[in-house]
Amino acid sequence: MILHFYLRYSTKFGEAVFVSGNITVLGSDDIAKPFALTYLNDQLWHGSVEIDTKDMDEPVCYRYILKDEHGELYTEFGNDRILELNKTKASKIVAYDTWNYAGEYENAFFTAPFTDVLLKRKAVKETASKKPVKATHQFKVKAPLLKEDEMICISGSGGVFNDWDKEKVLLLSKKDNWWTIELDLAKTVFPLGYKYGIYNITNKKFTRFEDGNNRLLLNEDGADAFTILHDGFAKLNNVNWKAAGVAIPVFSLRSKKSFGTGEFTDLNLLVDWAKTTGLKMIQLLPVNDTTATYSWKDSYPYSAISAFALHPLLLNIETVAGKENAEVATALSSKQEQLNKLPELDYEEVIKIKIEAISKLYQLQKTDFKDDLKFMNFFEFNRHWLEPYAAFSYLRDKYKTADFTTWKTNAVYDESEIQQLVSPVQKHYDEIAVHYFTQYHLHLQLKAATEYAHKNGIIIKGDIPIGICRNSADAWVEPCLYHMNEQAGAPPDAFTAKGQNWGFPTYNWEAMQKDNFTWWRKRFDQMSNYFDAFRIDHILGFFRIWSIPAHAVEGIMGRFMPAIPVSINEIFSKSITFERTRYTEPYVTDSILIDLFEDKKDEVKKTFFSGLKLKEKFNTQRKVEAYFKTDKTFDNKIKQGLYDLISNVIFFEVPDSNGQEFHFRFAMQDTYSFKNLDRHSQKELTAIYVDYFFHRQDELWKKEAMKKLPGLKSNTAMLVCGEDLGMVPHCVPEVMEQLGILSLEIQRMPKKTGSEFFHPNDAPYLSVVSPSTHDMSTIRGWWEEDNFKTKHFFNHLMGQNGEPPFYCEAWINKEIILQHLYSPAMWSIFQLQDLMGMSAEIRREDPNEERINIPAEAEHYWNYRMHINLEDLLNEKAFTEELKNYIKESGR
Repeated sequence: MILHFYLRYSTKFGEAVFVSGNITVLGSDDIAKPFALTYLNDQLWHGSVEIDTKDMDEPVCYRYILKDEHGELYTEFGNDRILELNKTKASKIVAYDTWNYAGEYENAFFTAPFTDVLLKRKAVKETASKKPVKATHQFKVKAPLLKEDEMICISGSGGVFNDWDKEKVLLLSKKDNWWTIELDLAKTVFPLGYKYGIYNITNKKFTRFEDGNNRLLLNEDGADAFTILHDGFAKLNNVNWKAAGVAIPVFSLRSKKSFGTGEFTDLNLLVDWAKTTGLKMIQLLPVNDTTATYSWKDSYPYSAISAFALHPLLLNIETVAGKENAEVATALSSKQEQLNKLPELDYEEVIKIKIEAISKLYQLQKTDFKDDLKFMNFFEFNRHWLEPYAAFSYLRDKYKTADFTTWKTNAVYDESEIQQLVSPVQKHYDEIAVHYFTQYHLHLQLKAATEYAHKNGIIIKGDIPIGICRNSADAWVEPCLYHMNEQAGAPPDAFTAKGQNWGFPTYNWEAMQKDNFTWWRKRFDQMSNYFDAFRIDHILGFFRIWSIPAHAVEGIMGRFMPAIPVSINEIFSKSITFERTRYTEPYVTDSILIDLFEDKKDEVKKTFFSGLKLKEKFNTQRKVEAYFKTDKTFDNKIKQGLYDLISNVIFFEVPDSNGQEFHFRFAMQDTYSFKNLDRHSQKELTAIYVDYFFHRQDELWKKEAMKKLPGLKSNTAMLVCGEDLGMVPHCVPEVMEQLGILSLEIQRMPKKTGSEFFHPNDAPYLSVVSPSTHDMSTIRGWWEEDNFKTKHFFNHLMGQNGEPPFYCEAWINKEIILQHLYSPAMWSIFQLQDLMGMSAEIRREDPNEERINIPAEAEHYWNYRMHINLEDLLNEKAFTEELKNYIKESGR
């Protein structure tokens, strides 16, 4: 059998097209061994292969690959091109295909949240047109946004198509993602025109044709051929589907039955409320285990000790206890009531009580638990992370620290040793297995909550942190996947003058790429067990990461990695007065010391300096930090002054470059060092600085992202959203649009240079709009922060005259919500606090108590809880009905 491929695709000079598939002649799915097509014209590429008989037994799955002029490979999106060769007797198969561009809006509707929940079609009797005795052509097209009583039809020129007669359109049948029909065009005169359309099943009437020009079939392929036309998407209005969602951390939920913290079981009540209002999505913060110290510092949900394990804090004890062991939960009822009355989460007390209760329940249930077939299946499926996580947790508790480098045994992970450690014959096995028990019940409770949401037409969106905790099971097991001597963070911005240091090790992408990003793929697989969509926290990290050396405390000491450095030749070519130590070491003068330390200058100089150079024991921020932890002679103002001096440099020298290459310190124009240069050097350095940060890296960062994101996105059926806030390179919107990753648009964080605010009306369709995130103050909190900005917003974005009210009155909050609801964006997602802010009756009195996180605080206590019970929120009929009407009227 001969198989012909025709791809409708317009290429540029220097580009080439290939086809890769699961049979030998197509490279056996190895994209390094695809079959090359031949350029025919500006719109068409072609290639033919002879199929071995043994390859005809199973369906042939294939996809197209584009090689650009630089040799980079780009695979088209999707995995649903399938040829069932064993079902035809033709000696020649001709496939006419349309390139599936990942950025097409319609592809979003073939992700799990839409196919499994939001657009899931009920069983409707569809009467397709009769199949001919011998078909010569098969037409296939996708149409994701049809109504329940609609199906795809086709009409065109010629007798088989009934010459465009709308009363005699041909009806297609649905198979998987495709609408399809087989026709006998043996006696048809070519070329012929045709179009797809919509047919109403209930009325049994043709509704309309697709938009655009007629499709053309130019020629017949011979009597011995069977032609398949993959026509892509029907040309219909595919940007009219919109919905709204609510965002809240699980720990912030409050019900009458929760235990001082929100729990997975509380999600059912939130689902009930969301359904009543017409909200279609619940967005959560990360739910992974962060237990490193058992202190409030573990409340930070982005510092997971496992990228796979769920957090015991979120487990409902009463559900685990069941009727058989109800006394364990009952004994805690008074403590539960006490903790649940607190306005905020008491993390340390809640986790302490829950860990003790879980241990008791494990001892009571362990015999039956270990023999439970469902648990056995869970264990086998998750063994790859569950055993190392349990071993890590056991050793953390044994040695009273999660810092595995200090453990007396197993400091370096060894698989054989760990298998011995977790063996059931060990005396300490119960201390291992209790973690299996905990994770299994967490799994059951979150899975049940997700299934309940799905039954009610609601999807759940998760959050994947960009980093992992330095002292985590993941770093312990595979330290080679991380740069443990580096710290991830973010450069300074309007909110954090010194930048952010998250403390996470940065990823060793080169090592991860060697096994095709297996760790990330497993991570996505784990997420898909519970979530329909997910937010990639700090997606900019897939392009480049702000990397801070281990010896630094402040984010301002970082630089982007990877990045093209500034060369010594470039500096000299601009006639810049350059001396390496002057630019790369702290610039110190007596006047600078007076400016920083005032009357303490002499004392500081005597203690920390040798002449005008920092003593070696104080020449890094970590050394200074360590000194101030034990010596209280000086206050924090002095410590900050020393930090500022250490960061008072223009360049960071590239290690092992022998003084030939450098990275700029961010905001170098603000340093004493820069201000003391001659004007010519300042001018030329500024020009190089602008090029360094805003131009020269773009192509490199684009390539970095395209190495990682396309494969990872194609590996999951979840809807992928990116948190693309902060210092966004020019290439980021292009890549996200190309890959069909939804962007995040925040009104107070415009991406357009020079703009103070972003209007939701300007959002792209593939985006999420929101007035705030968990890292920001709520609408009401922001309104009171800066009267100048508030007035500008009030006058220009709200169209109001005069001075704004000092407090954010309910009508103002409501209008901002409405701006977002009427946005063209696919999703409008709101913090629950912002939605409740529309009601003067139910909202919290002090908006500052509603804030979840303050990024400028290096150690923030994440303890926000909603101030009313979910049961009471459900009974706020007037508020709920008002919100429901707004959502409905806005078309969401």
